[in-house]
Amino acid sequence: MAESARDEGQAAPAGWSQLTAINTAKVLTIVLLLVLAAVVGVKDMRQVLYLSLHISYCLWWLLEQWLFPERARQLFSERVGVVGFGFALLFIGVLYSLPGLLAFLNPVPISQAAVAVALGLFSFGSLINASADAQKTTAKAMGAGLVSDGIWRRVRHVNYLGDLLRYLSFAVVAGNIWAYLVPGLVLLIYLQRIGQKEVQMAAKYPEFSTWQQRSARLLPGLW
Repeated sequence: MAESARDEGQAAPAGWSQLTAINTAKVLTIVLLLVLAAVVGVKDMRQVLYLSLHISYCLWWLLEQWLFPERARQLFSERVGVVGFGFALLFIGVLYSLPGLLAFLNPVPISQAAVAVALGLFSFGSLINASADAQKTTAKAMGAGLVSDGIWRRVRHVNYLGDLLRYLSFAVVAGNIWAYLVPGLVLLIYLQRIGQKEVQMAAKYPEFSTWQQRSARLLPGLW
């Protein structure tokens, strides 16, 4: 991006892209979880499962951009300064690690029911999110307009739904009520984004109203 700006004789925009800040935050989360494992120690399947789920989620986020280069060009291209970059590190990198801290401090062995629920939420959420991202990225790269078929047919923000299921799985593994603060905050952020995107899509795509009538915003059959 900076090279193309120079080629056109324009100054490159200051700061970093939002995607760079988020990527750095994901790496920070991995480091923090590994530090917790080294300092507190892995004493139970709860900690093993948490490390496996959350670290694999962060690694997939980073790997997905290598597998689908168009995704990096389509998403989070806005620029952020030092304050925005630091906020991403604290909010996404540190605060989102809170369930991990609670998982490592929880002395109670995790139950088989909690393991089953967490694995189900994480697996299903990952499938939903990855499928939605792959379909939209490919469609946009081919010049498509409004993507309203396939996995997007019944839920207009199905990628957010998948992401929320994964964050819920982390809270289940942590086994502490305070761990649900993170998926709660993520939900509030997504609700704000949904409101903004609904307005933008309605103004941009004439066919949006038809899709709106036959689909839900986030929860199939509910909302």
